[in-house]
Amino acid sequence: MPDSGAPLTIVVGITGGIAAYKAVGVARGFVQAGHDVHIVATEGALRFVGRPTLEAISRNPVHTELYEGVAEVRHVALGQRADLIVVAPATAHSIASLAAGLAGDLLGTTVLASEAPLVIAPAMHTEMWLNAATQANVATLRERGVLIVGPASGQLTGDDSGPGRMAEPDEIVRAALDAVRPRDLQGMRVVISAGGTREPIDPVRFLGNRSSGRQGVALADAARSRGADVVLIAAHLEVPPPAGVRVVEVGTAAELNAAMLAEQPGAELVIMAAAVADFRPVAVAGEKIKKTDDGAVPELRLERTDDVLTALAAARPAGQRLVGFAAETVGSEAELVALAAGKAARKGADVIIANRVGDGVVFGQASTDVIIVDAAGSVVAKASGDKLSVAHRILDALG
Repeated sequence: MPDSGAPLTIVVGITGGIAAYKAVGVARGFVQAGHDVHIVATEGALRFVGRPTLEAISRNPVHTELYEGVAEVRHVALGQRADLIVVAPATAHSIASLAAGLAGDLLGTTVLASEAPLVIAPAMHTEMWLNAATQANVATLRERGVLIVGPASGQLTGDDSGPGRMAEPDEIVRAALDAVRPRDLQGMRVVISAGGTREPIDPVRFLGNRSSGRQGVALADAARSRGADVVLIAAHLEVPPPAGVRVVEVGTAAELNAAMLAEQPGAELVIMAAAVADFRPVAVAGEKIKKTDDGAVPELRLERTDDVLTALAAARPAGQRLVGFAAETVGSEAELVALAAGKAARKGADVIIANRVGDGVVFGQASTDVIIVDAAGSVVAKASGDKLSVAHRILDALG
C-alpha cells in the first residue's frame, strides 16, 4: 500500500456514456490532490468528451488504442504501474466486460494486468442498472473486492429519473482515495476542533476571526479515512463536516473549552485546529447597540477568554498526544518556527502546526503551507498543497 503522503499513479478509465463529461471532474480531483493521472478512454468515451480536454485536465497524454506503444508493452505497462484504477463512468457494457475478464480494449488489458485496487462508478438508465445481468455482474465484481461507488438516484438522460445516475466526482475521488489509505489509526479515538469561535457583543454583533474550518475538517476527514473514531468540535464551520464523524457544535471560546475537555478523556490524539478568540466583551448587551444622534462611540471593554490548549495540556492523561495550531503574521520562516516552538513549550503541546497568514492568505483557501514544530524548536515536517493532502501529511508526521 502506498505511503499516504506520496503521490499515487492513478489510471482513470472512461467509458462511453453521457456521464463521461463528469469524468473530467474525477480526473481533476485526483490531479488537485497531487496525484499522477493517466486517462484510458474507450472510443465511445471520446464521442462524449474530447481528447484535448482530458489531456489538459490530466496533464498527460490520453491513451485509447490497444496497439499504441507496442514497444513499451503499454497494454500491460499502465496497469502494472498503477497504484489505483478508477472507471468512471462504468457503463453496463464495461461492467459486463470487467466481470467476464475481457481484454478487447486498452482499458480491459490495463485492469487485468494490474494488482491495484479497482473502483468503478456505474452510470446507466434505471432499467439497465436493475437488469438481472447487470446486478449479477456487479455482485461478481464486489466478491472480487472491487469497490462500487453509486449509482445515485436522480435525473438521467432526457426525461428519465431514477437509480443509475453516476455519483458526483468529489464522492468518487474521496471513496477511491480512501480505498488506498493506510488504516494506521484503526481503533484510535481522535478529537479535533475546527472553525472559529465568536464572542457576542450584542444579539447582532460578535468578535470573531476569519477561520473557515477547512483545515480542521480536512484533518477529521483524513483521520476518519485511516480508521479513527473521530469527534469534531465545530465552531461556525463554513464547509460541511465530513460524513462518518461525530460532530459537537459550539459557538464561544468557553463552549469550545468545555466541549474539548469533555471529549478529551479516552482520546489518543487531540488536535486544536480551531481559531479561538483571545478576548470577549466583559458585558454582553441585551439589545442591539445603536448609533446615537450625538455621534458618541460606545466603549467596549474586553477580557481574556479561556486558553483551551493550556487547559487540555493540564488535563491530558499519560500517553495522549496534543497538537496545537498557530496562524502568525510574520515575515520569515525562522520567525514562524521560533513563535511555534515558544507556543508549544509555553502551553504544553507536543507540536505546533504553524502557518503564515495575512492579506487573504490561507484563511478560506483550498490550499495551505504548514510547518510542524516541537517545543525544542525542531522542524518535524513541512507540508503544502490542498488541505486534505496536508492533513494526511500532518497525520503521517505525528506518527
